[in-house]
Amino acid sequence: MARNLSPVHVLHDAPLAPLTTFRLGGPATRLATATTDDEVIAVVREADQTGTPLLIIGGGSNLVIGDKGFEGTALRIATSGYALDGGTLELAAGENWSEAVARTVEAGLAGIECLAGIPGSAGATPIQNVGAYGQEVSATISEVVAYDRRTRETVVIPNAECAFSYRHSRFKADPGRYVVLRVRFELEDAGGMSAPLRYAETARSLGVRVGDRVPAADARRTVLALRAGKGMVLDAEDHDTWSAGSFFTNPILTEEAYGAFLGRVRERLGEDAAPPAYPAGEGLTKTSAAWLIDQAGFTKGYGAGPARISTKHTLALTNRGEATTEDLLALAREVVEGVRDAFGVTLVNEPVTVGVSL
Repeated sequence: MARNLSPVHVLHDAPLAPLTTFRLGGPATRLATATTDDEVIAVVREADQTGTPLLIIGGGSNLVIGDKGFEGTALRIATSGYALDGGTLELAAGENWSEAVARTVEAGLAGIECLAGIPGSAGATPIQNVGAYGQEVSATISEVVAYDRRTRETVVIPNAECAFSYRHSRFKADPGRYVVLRVRFELEDAGGMSAPLRYAETARSLGVRVGDRVPAADARRTVLALRAGKGMVLDAEDHDTWSAGSFFTNPILTEEAYGAFLGRVRERLGEDAAPPAYPAGEGLTKTSAAWLIDQAGFTKGYGAGPARISTKHTLALTNRGEATTEDLLALAREVVEGVRDAFGVTLVNEPVTVGVSL
């Protein structure tokens, strides 16, 4: 059943699975699609005034929705707007992120070219501090325009107040407060060259060294190829892309936890075993979730049911076409338990869960 509450389009008992890259989840009591910032704010205010639970949906690439669906209003942000002035870029929250990256590369600007192919919308990027292949949006975001549900006004939050960290931000820390409307970036005009490459795999694929620059178009093309090889570029015909990309974040361990972890690694894999390790701040070390999953015995393609680990990348859990959310969660829990038993590290899911939890 559909009806129009001018000017916002509203559906009742609306399927949400088609709005997610997992293609999983039950219906929402009501689904409102907003195409302007004013419409977004109107839906949010109505929900807040009536005490109705509210679920924000952008590109749906980071959502795990329970099979029972969502009792409340789901707000799909479908706003549009791409404005480029020199190196200053403003994106409406509903803009397709991957397409926006392509346009900045075409304009000869550097700073987000290695974030090519990431599914979802621009409004989600500051929430998760989206990052890949040596770049994070926190390096180029200048400010975020958001509706503050607490003060009931639109606010402009500069980068320094966004509390960005690894896959985290002020917006993720307080998920019920802000609704992102627009994101502004400051990009570099490097004459069509990329930002200095920070990721070894990208540099190696391009035949250069870490720290070198290459044509931004080449960097984007290489990242797209690397992502596609891991099933990380959306393709309706490829069930390896029916996922949320990386399902778990890379663990960050204190000195004590890292020491205990190394002991477990050597006990299991031998004294010469050396897990991936990267500095993550004073006294902190980041290791690889994908390595942990693989070494705990969950290899590519693992699983016998309709939810399985991707055949291309161990960090992606996938819907093979007939899965339910419970199938997916059962697999996720099995992986979490297996890694914890093997290495004493508890993996944390990256996607937002709605009505369910690990």
